[in-house]
Amino acid sequence: MKALRFGLQARFLVGMGLTLAVVFALLALVLQRQSMMQREVDGLAREAMQGMAADALSRRGEAMVEQLADSLTNPLYFSDLDTIGITVRAASRQPDVAYVLVYDSGGNIVHDGTYDIAAYGQPMTDPLARAAANSDHLLTQWSQRVVDVSEAISIGNERIGGVRVGYSLADIRASEERAAGNLNSRLQELGRRHMGWFVLLLATLAAVCVAIAWYVQRTLVKPIRQLADAANAIGVGNYDAKRLVSARQDEVGDLVRAFSDMNDSIARHDRDVRRMAYTDALTGLTNRLAFRESLDHRLMMLRGAGRQLALLFADIDDFKRVNDTLGHEAGDEVLVQFANRIRGAVERMGGDEALLARFGGDEFVILIQNGDVRAAATQLAEALVKELGQPLVVEGRQVFLGTSIGITLFPEDASGATALMKNGDIAMYQAKVAGKNCYRFYSRAMDQAVERRVHMEQELRGAWERGELSLVYQPILSLADNRIVGAEALLRWQHPDLGSIAPSVFIDVAEQSGLIESIGPRVLRAACMAASHWPVDPITQEAPFVAVNVSPRQLRSGDLPEEVASCLRDTGLPASRLHLELTETAVISDEAHASALLAKLHRTGVKVWLDDFGTGFSGLSHLRRVPVDGVKIDRSFIADMQRDPDDLALTTAIIAMAHSLGITVVAEGVEKEAQFDILRARGCDLAQGYWMGYPMSASEFEQLLV
Repeated sequence: MKALRFGLQARFLVGMGLTLAVVFALLALVLQRQSMMQREVDGLAREAMQGMAADALSRRGEAMVEQLADSLTNPLYFSDLDTIGITVRAASRQPDVAYVLVYDSGGNIVHDGTYDIAAYGQPMTDPLARAAANSDHLLTQWSQRVVDVSEAISIGNERIGGVRVGYSLADIRASEERAAGNLNSRLQELGRRHMGWFVLLLATLAAVCVAIAWYVQRTLVKPIRQLADAANAIGVGNYDAKRLVSARQDEVGDLVRAFSDMNDSIARHDRDVRRMAYTDALTGLTNRLAFRESLDHRLMMLRGAGRQLALLFADIDDFKRVNDTLGHEAGDEVLVQFANRIRGAVERMGGDEALLARFGGDEFVILIQNGDVRAAATQLAEALVKELGQPLVVEGRQVFLGTSIGITLFPEDASGATALMKNGDIAMYQAKVAGKNCYRFYSRAMDQAVERRVHMEQELRGAWERGELSLVYQPILSLADNRIVGAEALLRWQHPDLGSIAPSVFIDVAEQSGLIESIGPRVLRAACMAASHWPVDPITQEAPFVAVNVSPRQLRSGDLPEEVASCLRDTGLPASRLHLELTETAVISDEAHASALLAKLHRTGVKVWLDDFGTGFSGLSHLRRVPVDGVKIDRSFIADMQRDPDDLALTTAIIAMAHSLGITVVAEGVEKEAQFDILRARGCDLAQGYWMGYPMSASEFEQLLV
């Protein structure tokens, strides 16, 4: 048989029955005390619940947004809408999440979690959007309906967009109102039930009244105050406060036990959030945030102690090609294998105080501070270059990559964390410039190299308007009859102070800075204008075509078909005489997008060639899925074709396979007559190179055609 429960209501009934004869003279005081107690309980309960809910929601939102910002950096930079969509939809399924928006640097929506992204490219118009789009840091905004948490997404100093997460306040406020309403109604119900008893107890002794007040204070107000204090402790993040315990078998006991269970749950959630905030989800390594906090702490401890510290910045070489060709799942597998190899090397050689972190993407950072850190860093870097240069097996295929490592020392190179990390990035970049798969220590001269690059970017701005940039044209011959059938337009930069700057230098600067997006259309228009004046061949009754290189940035923008149509319309050049050259990796990096753009170009009559063919990961299978008219065999195969049987076999295979698909084959870099003869014997269609003609001005090329 279930034992009878001596609950709170029964205790009040018994107490009121005992004090019926002694509280008549103190009715007004008792009623006033009861009213004050009800308001105090209601206020404390509301304050505790609101503060706890608001703080928990803010912490949860900030942790989620920071994690989303790290996860979306690379997909947003490369406009990878599929990966962005997967990440956004996963976040949208979290409890209380009303929306997740990813936007670009202009505040326009990039993804909203839907599959059709109907709002793509549209500006965010809600009242909180402007502050979120303009903020460079983590921002939490409250409205009547939602809590909006946003954070900017940047690469280096360049802000590329941001992410917003909105949490609905409706359910939270409804829960608060229900809880407060239930508590208030219980107190009011108790007050109404006991009102009649208080009226009958007007004659009770004052001493008994005092005893009842003390009893109520002890059994009800005191426990609730304890709950309020515990809620305030939770509100400031103190989850280790003394746990409330109650053996009472009444409503207050139930409330105390429920509150203690809720405290344990919030503490577990906080630990999980902290683990997510400080750990890289893919590799399990320390992430950027936790590494930076640890670095700041260690630098503070080392200052004035005469000890050194070394940072190694390791970046996987050509990792983007893995994602572009094998897919992001294969890329994740490569990152995991790299992380495991680096972890093993650090455990063997880094010392007890070594710390390994993944900074996002394909960049890893190692901190060592044991012994002679320069010698230890050198030894570890050599081991990493060797081990990470070994092939990886991914999806049954061998993948050969490498790593470029930059090393910086404290306090020799810098005394602050920000400067050290910048120096490590600079040294790592210099390792890539030096040929990749190697390591470099930071030096002051590297800062000068970076300054020169920044200066070159500044000089490149406006170079076209100042007349420093010009086009030259290299003839393209038909191997069948040695006839000039076209020319490739090549960009040159003659700086008034620096002289002639190699295209391999300034084109790379233009690509990375985004200037190519303004230079590219001008090059296209100038080449079309020049070609429109070339004379018709009296034998074939055809004028030579012009081939123009197209940047991957121009291809990704999606405006290329409209730009081409505008140039052809304004210059009067027939579409069949314009050949656009795109690199193989630019096309296969987003094959679906590229195929749609190339198909649109084909409908206008423009021809498309794949440049540097054979150097990418794609293989000839992509030629069946991407609508191209021609391929240009990379000059590296042509140069060694006479000495290397493999290059000759590969060149022959490319020609045969392309012809089987009805695709024209162009060989570039032909510098010897023997190369020309071999290519003609193998059935190659067209060729260009110094043996047939150097790049020349438009007027010189036009004279060559006469």
